[in-house]
Amino acid sequence: MIAGLSLSAAGAPLIAFTITFTSIWWLIRGNVLRVLDHPNPRSLHTVSVPRTGGLAIVLGVLISWAFLPGTLPLSVWLGVALLALISFADDISGLPALGRLLIHGLVAVWFSVALLLEAHGWMIAAIIAISTIWMINLYNFMDGSDGLAGGMTLVGFSCYGMTAWLAGNELFAMINFCIAAAAAAFLLFNFHPARIFMGDAGAIPLGFLAAALGVTGWTNGLWPLWLPILVFSPFIADASVTLVKRTLHGEKIWQAHRDHYYQRIVQSGFGHRNTALLGYILMFAAGISAVWAIRQDTAVQLGVGTAWGAFYLIMMLVSERYLERRPGD
Repeated sequence: MIAGLSLSAAGAPLIAFTITFTSIWWLIRGNVLRVLDHPNPRSLHTVSVPRTGGLAIVLGVLISWAFLPGTLPLSVWLGVALLALISFADDISGLPALGRLLIHGLVAVWFSVALLLEAHGWMIAAIIAISTIWMINLYNFMDGSDGLAGGMTLVGFSCYGMTAWLAGNELFAMINFCIAAAAAAFLLFNFHPARIFMGDAGAIPLGFLAAALGVTGWTNGLWPLWLPILVFSPFIADASVTLVKRTLHGEKIWQAHRDHYYQRIVQSGFGHRNTALLGYILMFAAGISAVWAIRQDTAVQLGVGTAWGAFYLIMMLVSERYLERRPGD
């Protein structure tokens, strides 16, 4: 028994880790579900790699949640399952972008309306729905280098869990720790050189969970709404700035590309491993600063947010100068 949790609830993260690890081992060694990510001009890998790891992550998370008292709304449970199924179908055969976006929108609107409409009104519900759609897709955009999305999942949801635990909500903390534990199991196979990718079936549901659980924590009074933004800011900053730049250049933003900062850093010679390690440092620093800042007064919180905004701007400007000097970037 831990802080009022039953033994099965306290062990839920271990269940998530075990199921995810075992499932991935089976997917790789058992030569099953051979859905491969083949190298192409827009990818960063040079050999075909299975992209079924996301199924194992989602399976580990959902089964482990079954050992926790039911507190998450149905829109989260079914949203994760629906996004995983549709995304896996896209991993297998490729679905039209508009169709996928409609499903993303349906899940985001259902979650937002069910959770926020009555208490916060249409305006807030609409803003959260749009933000959730963006988070779903940006997470997928950022899943293009060994260990990067898995690391963001481990750090990001660990920060959610830590903040919830400090706020006295052990159950919500366990919900997030289950996701972090599944990500840790996945990283054992995904860190460079990756033996498996999470694919859309993992990245899309995880993006939804980053938004949905971030908003749920806010509505439960566990943290301010800026905390999820800061915790996942390494992904949000890269994906958002890249989207704006591509839009201004008149490029088709829905097409695959290699214009993200992390992609360009990998190609510059820094490599997958070093890019992931640099990303982990950034993720950890952003997450810990967010957990620390919520216990400070408003002025300090504003200062932390402003400092991170300035840091990302400087980092991007320095990266642009460095990458411009690299031949072939």
